[in-house]
Amino acid sequence: MATLNVVMATLAEIIGDFGFKEFARQGTSKGFLQGSLGYVGVIFFLIQSLKTGNILFVNGMWDGISGILETLAAYFILGEKFVNPMQWVAVAIISIGLFMLRYYGVPY
Repeated sequence: MATLNVVMATLAEIIGDFGFKEFARQGTSKGFLQGSLGYVGVIFFLIQSLKTGNILFVNGMWDGISGILETLAAYFILGEKFVNPMQWVAVAIISIGLFMLRYYGVPY
């Protein structure tokens, strides 16, 4: 269950980050509100994750899942690009690390 909550925290984080990017670049109150609400969701789902998972597992999964999903969202939705193709190799290595955390860990 912790893994599902980590995914939900990541989705909330993406919403928050996209909103705060808009606020940072354009100064819109909509962007600030979206960013703030997104991070309220992050806090909620982080708390839910920690009810069943320990900090080591939750933090590792959140860092990895967030890195991958937010990278993909920024690439496909915002059209952002990496400056070096080796950065995609780093995303692949993160994916391998997530698999190892989940496969060799307690099935949360």
